[in-house]
Amino acid sequence: MTRAPDTWDPAQYARFAAERAQPFYDLAALVERVPPVARVVDLGCGSGELTAWLHGELGATATLGVDRSRAMLARAGTQELAGLRFVEAEIAAFAEAGPPADGAFDLVFSNAALQWVPGHAALFPRLWGLVAPGGQLAVQLPVNDHHPSQAIARTLATEAPFAALLDGYSGFTPPHAPEWYAGVLRGLGAARWVVRVQVYGHELLDAGAVVEWMRGTLLTAFAERLPADAFTAFAAEYAARLDAAIGGERPYFFTYNRLLLWARKAEA
Repeated sequence: MTRAPDTWDPAQYARFAAERAQPFYDLAALVERVPPVARVVDLGCGSGELTAWLHGELGATATLGVDRSRAMLARAGTQELAGLRFVEAEIAAFAEAGPPADGAFDLVFSNAALQWVPGHAALFPRLWGLVAPGGQLAVQLPVNDHHPSQAIARTLATEAPFAALLDGYSGFTPPHAPEWYAGVLRGLGAARWVVRVQVYGHELLDAGAVVEWMRGTLLTAFAERLPADAFTAFAAEYAARLDAAIGGERPYFFTYNRLLLWARKAEA
């Protein structure tokens, strides 16, 4: 099978590193440190800097970072900490394979990655299966699909000439409602759980800065699926429509809703 091009750019993603980091830290704050968290997996680890921080913060013995982007993993590979390693894998396939031979994880962690994986009704039980008895699951998901920065891309993907080239793809499927995830955790038998939506506010220069933000994340999927010239046209039209929707506000207050969930599995 032909591998899709890797359109993730670590330098582009890092342009808003500080803004992207705060939800990661907030998710990590939900993780209980007692009993000690020895074995960790970070699904969608990206360029690895925050995975390395989590490894050190928790005092973990072994942390595995998982990502599908070779470009991101090349940056992650520069992190040199004892017990920290990275592997290339699709999150869905990793979860479906079940716990590795050396055992399940004390913490299954994923920050802003599972939105790229469809079928959460099947995915979450598999993630739960990676968690050791007494272990924890911590997930952060963007829930900002109502914002023009995402809605415009979805609409544009349904229009000519892009619709035919994208073969029905219009962006990742928006996550379920928070209540749905609470029900899933309850159904999985979580001993305790937290589900909350947090609104982050970012002071950006203008609409152009929002486009640059999205070039590092949302637009990568369209760049992967469109010929280069078509993606150039797609990105230009996206930028024009976003500028019209935002209305020239400078600086632009970019609000971003995120779903944070945490659960602890009962002891065996």
